[in-house]
Amino acid sequence: MSQHNTQSNPDNRGDNVEKLKNMVQDTIQNLEAAHETMKFASGEEKEAIQEKNKRREESIEAMRNEIKDEYRHQHGE
Repeated sequence: MSQHNTQSNPDNRGDNVEKLKNMVQDTIQNLEAAHETMKFASGEEKEAIQEKNKRREESIEAMRNEIKDEYRHQHGE
């Protein structure tokens, strides 16, 4: 029987800001695409898209706050 290494990987936060920025950009693109899709959607579909976009906007805000926190952490503020 082989023995598994149970050590966790060290927390590499060096690229978190860049990853978060990319996630924000992707989410914004999804939000914009959904706005375009909504032009051709029925009533129920529009409602579902609006709800999803609301969650996307909340996610964008949360990610932007996390970017600020990560930046402060990396720069010792």
